[in-house]
Amino acid sequence: MSLDWWTLGLQTINVVVLVWLLSRFLFKPVARIIAERQQAAERLLAEADQARQAADETRTRIEAEHQALQAQRDAALAQVEQDVQQAREQLLQAARAEADEHRRLAEAQWQTQQAQMRQTLEAQAAQLALEIAARLLQRLPESARVIGFIDGLAEATARLPEAVRQGLAEQSDALVLHAPRALDEAELAACLDALSGVLARQPTLEVRVDPSLIAGLELQGRTAQVHNSLRADLARVQQELQHGAG
Repeated sequence: MSLDWWTLGLQTINVVVLVWLLSRFLFKPVARIIAERQQAAERLLAEADQARQAADETRTRIEAEHQALQAQRDAALAQVEQDVQQAREQLLQAARAEADEHRRLAEAQWQTQQAQMRQTLEAQAAQLALEIAARLLQRLPESARVIGFIDGLAEATARLPEAVRQGLAEQSDALVLHAPRALDEAELAACLDALSGVLARQPTLEVRVDPSLIAGLELQGRTAQVHNSLRADLARVQQELQHGAG
């Protein structure tokens, strides 16, 4: 077999031209397309990575917000529970205070009623005792209802302030002498004598019968009134009993 150098050279030239043509019109465009596709792929990968990072950030933010909301919810529930407990304690305290106040008022009212009842009963008992004493004293002899009180009337008049006694002594009109019954001449004379010794002059007496005196005498003037009767004594005793009962 003989080698044809011309043919070999032409074939070599053809190969070089073919390679150049392929390189210019096939390899470079394909390489460019591959590079563009690779850049697009890298860009898509970068965008996907950014999207993944954004998704991770969003998920992290959502989880943080969820945790914050959960914490706020727990805090709100705890505050509500605390407020409810506090309100319950306040209501219980108010109820106990109101119950204590009602009990105190009821006890005070009961004590007041008991005191009033006791005071009323003691006053009624004192009044009954005085009425019984008055009825018993009405059984005294007629003479004892006057004679035994003349000296006491004079002594009570003597205990008056000097100016008051002087006013009674200088009274121009008659002094009123209250008696439980009409006085006889001896009783009236005894009254005049006793009062004359106290007033340093013999007064003019106007006798007025007042059965409510029961026993005793009372002297009445413009400036003073002297009580020496069982009615006055019983009234004073009743007042003292009622005051002691109160």
